[in-house]
Amino acid sequence: MTKKRTINEICTNDESSCGCNSGSGCKVEAVLSVDERGQMVLPKDVREKAGINPGSKLALISWEKEGSICCLALIKVEALSGMVKDVLDPLMKDTD
Repeated sequence: MTKKRTINEICTNDESSCGCNSGSGCKVEAVLSVDERGQMVLPKDVREKAGINPGSKLALISWEKEGSICCLALIKVEALSGMVKDVLDPLMKDTD
């Protein structure tokens, strides 16, 4: 029988499925339920803290381990596009 681990054990374990560690700020913000239509609600305090408003675009990022998705993350699209720009800008300058 597999021993259930606490979120703290998962987040501080170097073999964590998603690579979060004790220094990354990994924490449980809320527990969400999925309804029969596959929808879930982000709590208001989390939306406010993250600056998520009606019409905000979020990218769903997943991590896979051993053929199954183990973790999901939401990133605001403007932050994601900024990350992509930071990676691509130096590469584009090399081709000039």
